[in-house]
Amino acid sequence: MARRRQLLGELAAEFAGTFILILFGCGVVAQVVGGDGTLGDHDSIAWAWGLGVTLGVYVAGRVSGAHLNPAVTLALAVFKGFEWRKVAPYALAQFLGAFAAALVVRWNYTEVLAKVDPGHTVKTQVVFSTLPGNGSLPIGEWGALRDQIIGTAILLFLILAVTDLRGTPPAANLAPLIIGLIVVAIGMAWGANAGYAINPARDLGPRLASFLTGYDTAFRDQYGNLYFWVPIVGPLVGGVLGAGLYETLVGRFLPTVEPPEPGRVPTGDRQEAASSSTGGTTDG
Repeated sequence: MARRRQLLGELAAEFAGTFILILFGCGVVAQVVGGDGTLGDHDSIAWAWGLGVTLGVYVAGRVSGAHLNPAVTLALAVFKGFEWRKVAPYALAQFLGAFAAALVVRWNYTEVLAKVDPGHTVKTQVVFSTLPGNGSLPIGEWGALRDQIIGTAILLFLILAVTDLRGTPPAANLAPLIIGLIVVAIGMAWGANAGYAINPARDLGPRLASFLTGYDTAFRDQYGNLYFWVPIVGPLVGGVLGAGLYETLVGRFLPTVEPPEPGRVPTGDRQEAASSSTGGTTDG
């Protein structure tokens, strides 16, 4: 009973954290698109997504570890000992949080979206889900898949670096802020080809919400091809790749310390990590 209660608490936290992430992420895109550029631009989108990640991690971090992303959950299960039995429930909670938040954004911006895009086309579909080339650049699904693998690999490589107590983790519970800045940086440097979904729940949840509320072509791209699978498969592959690269290139050479519970955001500082060190190296 206690174990089930703990898992339910973790799933509730994942739902809540992802909900907060999407409120800010999809909300800022709705504002920029609805205002035809007068209420923000690409930079404001990148910053709001990053702040959404930061706030979502602060909401859920203590309870669930604040993965907020199935690609993170899968990578932690593969390389960091996160329980495999929790992978599917975590992913479902993340998806539902993203879906619910997207419905709130869709409801709140109903009039604005209808005015700027009465047909509910790709012009405002980008509020909720990603498209190759952001709906305008000459990128197809395979180029977008490549982009999502690379972008999510960068994300997981850096998340593991920031949260690894054996390295140089941020002190004073600043890891969520740094993780948010990682997302800002990815958005500013890797956002052109596929809109930097880098998170299957972030894309699929809002995509379904938009489909159910008037966007009939939500699962297709601007070329008419089925596209929804790209921001699912790409991040899952890229997350495992990025985490594996971190462990191969950096992690296995760091001194061994007593690890936190798998999948948790570290709350200790560098001094605590150093005091736990045995001076050895890990096996990778």
